[in-house]
Amino acid sequence: MSIVSALPFLKSGLQMRLTMGQMSPVPGRRHTLPASEFRCLSPEDAISVFEIEREAFISVSGECPLHLEEVRHFLTLCPELSLGWFEGGRLVAFIIGSLWDQEKLSLDALTLHKPQGSTVHIHVLAVHRSDRQQGKGSILMWRYLQYLRCLPYVHRAVLMCEDFLVPFYQRSGFKVQGPSDVTVGLLTFIEMMHPVWGHAYMRRNSGV
Repeated sequence: MSIVSALPFLKSGLQMRLTMGQMSPVPGRRHTLPASEFRCLSPEDAISVFEIEREAFISVSGECPLHLEEVRHFLTLCPELSLGWFEGGRLVAFIIGSLWDQEKLSLDALTLHKPQGSTVHIHVLAVHRSDRQQGKGSILMWRYLQYLRCLPYVHRAVLMCEDFLVPFYQRSGFKVQGPSDVTVGLLTFIEMMHPVWGHAYMRRNSGV
């Protein structure tokens, strides 16, 4: 569940990497960390992901969208549907998604990855506390949606959020689909959708 510009993505296997700028080399000194980098996450990133998520959500709703083992679960099954923003090698923001194969989200969507699905369920978007109020969440979502358009099997992205986050996701192009069927304790959610149309995107850019 989710609580809360045009450079090409280079993909290698399940990893996608985009470097915005390389640190200038200093004579006699080696520096291999890019200034700012977007890439898919891996299970090795799980602890950093969960630390950011826990701080972002526990104080607001008392619940984490994904617990640590669930973070590892999705980063093992479908790392290509995640995206992390790193600055100087430090994770500052991330998105984790998985595939879903039904029109609406259900409780199963919170823990399952359906490899034959064409819908990306965005479980969580979170920004490190020291990097908030800088527009990083919107930038990361924009880049994530651009990346999904490079995946021909993805037709749309969906998420569920609390009422107060609806305007944030609307600014990213998501449309309200109505109340979600999913509840967590006393929390209720709005389901939102963004069309991706990966096949159409690939055709336009392949000259077909």
